[in-house]
Amino acid sequence: MTSFDERENAFESKFAHDAEMQFKADARRNKLLGLWAAELMGKTGDAAAAYASEVIKSDFEEAGHEDVYRKVSGDLGAKADEATIRTKMAELMKLAKSQLMDEV
Repeated sequence: MTSFDERENAFESKFAHDAEMQFKADARRNKLLGLWAAELMGKTGDAAAAYASEVIKSDFEEAGHEDVYRKVSGDLGAKADEATIRTKMAELMKLAKSQLMDEV
């Protein structure tokens, strides 16, 4: 195998790893966001966990994060405005990435 092939394989492996880590971070952020929103709606225990699962699943509707925002925003109604939800999403993405890095 040539050094070019080795480098190509390394880049492909890194791309696959980065994509997997981003997927895990998105899912973790969505779970944390769901738990946060569930708390605002007064859900606890199994109901909160079930809602967090709904938020995770909502991310598969379309590419990007707007589907998650729409789900949470629609469910929270007047309990949180757009800026609050989007700020919380950004904050929880940082937390999710940090948690994943700590697990490695």
